[in-house]
Amino acid sequence: MSELRVAEFDFDLPEELIAQQPPAERGLSRMLVVDRATGALRDGSFAELPSLLKPGDLLVLNDSRVIPARLYARRTLLRDHEKPTGRIEVLLTEPAGNNEWRALVRPGRKVAIGERLVFPDAADATVLEAEVLERGKFGERLMRFAPVEDFFAVLERIGHMPLPPYIHRPDAGADRERYQTVFARERGSVAAPTAGLHFTPAMLEAVTARGVEIARVTLHVGLGTFAPLRVERVDEVRLHRERYSLSAETAEAVNRARREGRRIVAVGTTTVRTLEAAAQAAGGGELRAHGGETEIFISPGFEFKVVSGLLTNFHLPQSSLLMLVSAFAGRERVLAAYRHAVEQRYRFFSYGDCMFLA
Repeated sequence: MSELRVAEFDFDLPEELIAQQPPAERGLSRMLVVDRATGALRDGSFAELPSLLKPGDLLVLNDSRVIPARLYARRTLLRDHEKPTGRIEVLLTEPAGNNEWRALVRPGRKVAIGERLVFPDAADATVLEAEVLERGKFGERLMRFAPVEDFFAVLERIGHMPLPPYIHRPDAGADRERYQTVFARERGSVAAPTAGLHFTPAMLEAVTARGVEIARVTLHVGLGTFAPLRVERVDEVRLHRERYSLSAETAEAVNRARREGRRIVAVGTTTVRTLEAAAQAAGGGELRAHGGETEIFISPGFEFKVVSGLLTNFHLPQSSLLMLVSAFAGRERVLAAYRHAVEQRYRFFSYGDCMFLA
């Protein structure tokens, strides 16, 4: 791994292949099927997934729920000769306890420590207030919100869905549903676990009817999933912390599948990271119920302890997520699959098509 460079995970992607909208109906995506042993490729559809799963497989989903984390604020204190800058975008990224949140603020250059921001509703009434406590790099701030009766209820009223930066449009009402999995339960993500977006209730029923067991983990996706890697070598990559939890029920389901030699198929890279982080925490033994934070970085050379199948969307060039998929199926094979996907006009990223690797 130490000899690999981030630039070796690049590929050419025409901008028009970056999906700006979800498919007309959930579940109608195309799916590239990849044999990770041979690199063989087959163009298919997500509707085929049950036939690619085997009776006895364990399919693991991430049930984290996206919060409407993009807010718009006004500054309350302007210095001498300073002109109003219009609204300030505040993107919540991670709770820090005691009504405090880490956030990205833009334009953030003039938003100083000690400044107070107010957040209005549609009637221009202030419903949230926050003080800036710390400044970080690249627009990062630590903010303390004034207590309100139900913070998340206020977010539901005034917040916007945090669509990724490569979706070049404002969020719409439909994104409240479509940028959320049908099995989302535990709120806390500021980006969707996008491989799960393809599933419908009918698909989950079809998977169960196939004799596939379903389990759930929770990993709250942070903005680190989109953050550019500002290093040259892969061994220099450091990821943001993300909160995760593993229930006793899921730990036992995974342990039982491993003992019985059954395949464990992860839906999305966030599920992979959760399961493999839990395996590291177990020190090679059986998984146990627990929660915590992980900075696990999976790249070529990583030894997978749990996951033996993967459903995933197509990821950004030179990203940690592309490195994870490359660790699972081999860098050359994955990049060849991506070249094929570009040639065949697959739709890329969050609202795009998917790959099944096994």
